[in-house]
Amino acid sequence: MRITESFIRTLPKVLLHDHLDGGLRPKTIIELAGEQGYDKLPTTDPADLADWFHRGARRGSLPLYLEGFAHTTAVMQTEEALERVAYEMMEDMKADGVVYVETRFAPVFHTEKGLHWDDVVNAVLRGLERGKKDFGVEYGVILCAMRNMKLSLETAELAVDFRERGVVGFDLAGEEGGYPPKKHVDAFHYIQRENFNITVHAGEAFGKESIWQALQWCGAHRIGHATRLVEDIGLDKRNHRKIVRMGYLAQYVLDKRLPLEICLTSNVDTGAVKSVEEHPFGLYYKYKFRVTLNTDDRLMSNTTMTKEYRIAHQVFKLSLNDLEKLTINAMKSAFLPYNRRIQIIYDVIKPGFAAARKRLAKKKP
Repeated sequence: MRITESFIRTLPKVLLHDHLDGGLRPKTIIELAGEQGYDKLPTTDPADLADWFHRGARRGSLPLYLEGFAHTTAVMQTEEALERVAYEMMEDMKADGVVYVETRFAPVFHTEKGLHWDDVVNAVLRGLERGKKDFGVEYGVILCAMRNMKLSLETAELAVDFRERGVVGFDLAGEEGGYPPKKHVDAFHYIQRENFNITVHAGEAFGKESIWQALQWCGAHRIGHATRLVEDIGLDKRNHRKIVRMGYLAQYVLDKRLPLEICLTSNVDTGAVKSVEEHPFGLYYKYKFRVTLNTDDRLMSNTTMTKEYRIAHQVFKLSLNDLEKLTINAMKSAFLPYNRRIQIIYDVIKPGFAAARKRLAKKKP
């Protein structure tokens, strides 16, 4: 049975891969630009600005996709701006049916006006905490180091410093080509010694080797995107939805139940895949990889979790039971203590989907 977008919006969702600086409201960007004297926006009309970001993101290239962040980070240079953006993100999550979100950002991009990294993280956490109180959404923060910078160890130390105040993990982000994750191995070894959580952007704009390095050099507990993992999977020549051979890397990911943070719309925008229909997500899900659905950058890709669920339902024929499984996959994979994850699954997610089934049953003829 086809389910509507408005129905999907009511479902409890878990979001593990969402960039704080990739999800601002266009109106907020314009207002913050005015307050901070930033005059480089292409337009000051909210609808036109949203369209500008969307068009810029849909050019089939990760480096081109990332260009829009110059404007969003430019207006996130004060504590007040950072707190506001974080708070509004939580309000947007509530409206989208998200019950737990892990938002990520790179502190290094928010120091142009003299903020210390501690100030940046504290401001974001204040906004998130206010949002949690007002909207009832749970959150965790992931701090990103950048592949093309030499500040990854400092970022890792900052993440651990804030682990008691809401930071739940460490990530490596940015352009993949020419910047292999193993160049940041000291930061990952530090995180491992501190028994902390690691996710790495890998296999989006570069091949399966990037995923292998993220796992075997960096000790990643989750992989962001992993689109190119399909390169280690042999498909039937007449049926590309049937696996005939699994390489050692893909088998390892499957066997170890390593979570894959899939971002359908974003992967099309960046050219990681040619179309949603050709995305390996359907293959991964069919063969029981632990996949999760995510937004990546809501502003850039003009998306929400509701839209990502709708795409999965319509394109990959996922049922309500499948969407529940994806949500539970995500909650199992969250960087929260085990008992809290289980509590959210049994107290929020399962009851939410049970209620949804009842509503759906009443609509059937």
